[in-house]
Parts: sequence; structure tokens; C-alpha cells
Amino acid sequence: MSTPMKRWQRKGTVIMAAVLFGIAAFATTTRTWLNVQLPRTAVQTPDLAVSGSDAATAVTAFAVVAITAGLAASIAGPVARWIVSVILLISGVGVAAASYTVISDPVQGAAGAIGQAIGVSGATGTVVTLTALPWAALVSGVLIALTGVWLAVASRGWKSSRRYAPAPAAGTTTTAASAEAAGTPSAGSAANGTSPEAASEAAASAEAAASPADEDNGPEPIDEIDSWDRLTRGDDPTNYR
Repeated sequence: MSTPMKRWQRKGTVIMAAVLFGIAAFATTTRTWLNVQLPRTAVQTPDLAVSGSDAATAVTAFAVVAITAGLAASIAGPVARWIVSVILLISGVGVAAASYTVISDPVQGAAGAIGQAIGVSGATGTVVTLTALPWAALVSGVLIALTGVWLAVASRGWKSSRRYAPAPAAGTTTTAASAEAAGTPSAGSAANGTSPEAASEAAASAEAAASPADEDNGPEPIDEIDSWDRLTRGDDPTNYR
């Protein structure tokens, strides 16, 4: 009797966690990460909102990879699941590292947006403030990396699904039938006590019953197609003319 799998080991639980954490990291990049106040003497509109996809492009890429890897784990085999675990671990570390880079240096994260607004990425008097979303992305990255470790541990108890049963070897039935027709006792006839002589007589009776009735009544005119068919079977088509 197999031991019931614990809830934390279930395939659906692990895969759902990996996909949700990847979606959470990706969702943060669609929102504002940095609020920028430019010098009022430089531009007419001094306030900028920098999204996560602009501040940390790598977070978006790693999040997509994590989502794809989580979905791939549902159909992966034992070896492929280890590869998926490593991919999730790398993706989580990448998301966390890119998020921490923006958190540690927000001005550098907003440099691209500032350069597009005023043409200079390091203007004096620029104030950049963080929102909570870079921290949320950092946490999501850590959770994605932990999910990779979780997958490697939990997947050891997963069973590989077999969708197709092996088909019987082709020709097995034909061989048995040929053996009976040739007078050789098959396994079934041997088990029933049928002798080889009885099997030979039965085969001869079957051939006599299966022969065409019109051959007893004499040959009939045939065309060229029938001649080729009989020649293929090994008969002499001239005997019928």
C-alpha cells in the first residue's frame, strides 16, 4: 500500500505556486516603481512615473521565464523536472537581483526616463522616490527561487504518467493461425488435447470448404486482370483458358 502524498508534495500545488509567483513578479513591472521630480527650471512637467519594465527590464524577462518553467513542470519527466527546478532557481535569483539593484540605486533605475525627458540623466535637483512595488518584486523573486528548490524536493514522489499501453506484438495471432493451418499444434490446441493429426484434418477441411465453388463446375472465362491476380497467387492462368 502506497503512502498518501502530503499536500505540499502535490504536483498541482507546486506548479500553481511557481506560476503565481512568476505572475506576481511580472505584474509588478506594469506599475510605477519610481516617482521622479525633475528640476522645475528644466521642463514644464517635472513629475515622472517610471514603471518597473523601464526601471528593471530584466525583471520582466526573468518573470516570463519563471511562468513558462512552471507550466512546463506539469508535463516534464523526472530528468526534465530537475532542469525546470534549476531554471526556476536562476529566474528567481535574477528577479531578486534586478529588483535590489533598483532599490539600492533608484536614480540609476530612473536614468533612462530622465534622459528622455530632459536629455540629461543626472540633472541637479532631481528627486527619485521608490514605491512598494520594487520590494514586492524582490519578495517574488525570492519565492520563485524557493519554489525551484521545492519542486526538486517534492517531485521525487511524483509518478510518471503513461497514456498509452504497449500494443501486442504484430503477427502473434497470424502466427498461431498459420501454425494451425499447417498442422502444427498451437498452445491452445495442446492445452485442449488436440493431436497434430486432428489439426491437419481440420485444416484440410477448412481449405476444402473455403475453395471457390465455381472451380468444381469448370473454369470460367477470365480477363487480363484476373490472370494477373491468379499469377500473383502462384496459379497458372493458362489452365483456366
